[in-house]
Amino acid sequence: MYNANKPDPDELPSSAQLLRSTILALIAAIVILVTIVLPAEYNIDPTGIGKAIGLAEMGEIKQELAREAEEDRKTHGDQSNLLNGLLGLFVGTAHAQEAWRDEVTFTLAPGEYTEIKLVMNEGGSAEYEWAAEGGRINYDLHAHGGGKSVDYEKGRGETSGEGSFEAPFAGDHGWFWRNRDKVDVTVTLKTRGDYSELKQEK
Repeated sequence: MYNANKPDPDELPSSAQLLRSTILALIAAIVILVTIVLPAEYNIDPTGIGKAIGLAEMGEIKQELAREAEEDRKTHGDQSNLLNGLLGLFVGTAHAQEAWRDEVTFTLAPGEYTEIKLVMNEGGSAEYEWAAEGGRINYDLHAHGGGKSVDYEKGRGETSGEGSFEAPFAGDHGWFWRNRDKVDVTVTLKTRGDYSELKQEK
């Protein structure tokens, strides 16, 4: 039977060395928390380092988008989705890929917001493309229905976007737009896909 060689006690770290290593690791973790995690995630920057390297702005964006998403959930989270579910039964399974199905243009003054929603069944897919003129726009692409919710994408100070998504559940799937710029912003949104209705909510 093979017995492993016992380590030389002189080669093992002492209690003082282990304690010192633990303290250094704790200090490093605190430094990372204060200079990177707090500015980037929560816009808390006690040292000013986060602002200097651009992390504070990232935290500000995340916090602002979270506040806007919460405003949207408070406004629309309790609405009934029964009618939307019934309308979703009539969604077609095919859509033309060559042309956009719907095109919506709206203008938001500074501070104003609006929502564009697609009424979709579970498993339906949609494609979109949008562009802003005159300034920049904040948006939150999300969905809610049947007590469920999901965030697809968020952006702050954007001027254009495109993409696609698949609905994980039946309900309203779309955008919450808010103009945080100092000038009027006009947005043109084009969509196509497996949805029964496109609606705009103020």
